[in-house]
Amino acid sequence: MSPVDHIVAVVGPTASGKSALAVAIAQRLGAAEIVNADSMQLYRGMDIGTAKPSAEERGAVPHHLFDVLDVTQTSTVAEFQGWARAAIADCHARGVTPVLVGGSALYVRAVLDPLEFPGTDPAVRARWAAELAARGPDALHAELARRDPAAAAQILPTNDRRVVRALEVIELTGEPFVATMPAYEAIHPVTLLGLRVPRDVLDVRLTERVERMWADGFVEEVRRLVGAGLEDGLTSGKAIGYQQILAVLRGEMTEDAAKEATITGTRKFARRQDRLFTKDPRITWLPYDAETLVDQAMTVVARA
Repeated sequence: MSPVDHIVAVVGPTASGKSALAVAIAQRLGAAEIVNADSMQLYRGMDIGTAKPSAEERGAVPHHLFDVLDVTQTSTVAEFQGWARAAIADCHARGVTPVLVGGSALYVRAVLDPLEFPGTDPAVRARWAAELAARGPDALHAELARRDPAAAAQILPTNDRRVVRALEVIELTGEPFVATMPAYEAIHPVTLLGLRVPRDVLDVRLTERVERMWADGFVEEVRRLVGAGLEDGLTSGKAIGYQQILAVLRGEMTEDAAKEATITGTRKFARRQDRLFTKDPRITWLPYDAETLVDQAMTVVARA
């Protein structure tokens, strides 16, 4: 791997083992550091429910863009793009290889590709937000599907903010929201590694992860974060698992129902992640359970 401005990116669905592989790659490379590309791991205190890297993993290799926001703060992809690119530029300036890791195709592409974000109009956004409040998320998502089917296929109906943003961009630009996405052409030399997990195996792994999160004190974590303003967070409070436990704490759902809803929501999210990443022709896919996984990954990285 010769270019001084090279980036290694590790992607794939939730519970595929991205964090562990990223740390192993960084350790093998020596002068390498992890850069987070998970929108919810930006938040302080959201540890169990976002499956943040362990203290041991974070102690083994420097990590960037974890725990940078309070749960009351709202983050945007455009803001994240600036933070992540600054972290990567800092790594490059010090002769360090950044290892980008995350499960959001949009966040990964915002860092790697020449993605530009259309401007915003508070009045237009407020009008669509009012439509959301009046008509509900399903109706607004149906409106998006009518105006831009491709965008609706990429955005979950429960992702209120992205539905509103997509409708705002469509109105402001007169173009489909997905038209703002560039070709798969990175601004730096990049090696993209993806972890492939069979769907039936992934479903089991996701169920086990949610069960482990509950056993590790997920409900108590959410209860603590309520005191820090989680219910007021426009982004943090909508995270899968957190919104379900908030419903439990408000008396709107049983804990068993919340756990099942979290498993179901996480499975849907993981399938969407997989579907979006599969579209990227630059990704070299590796079997998540290969005995020589790290060796295989390093072989791909070395070819860059």
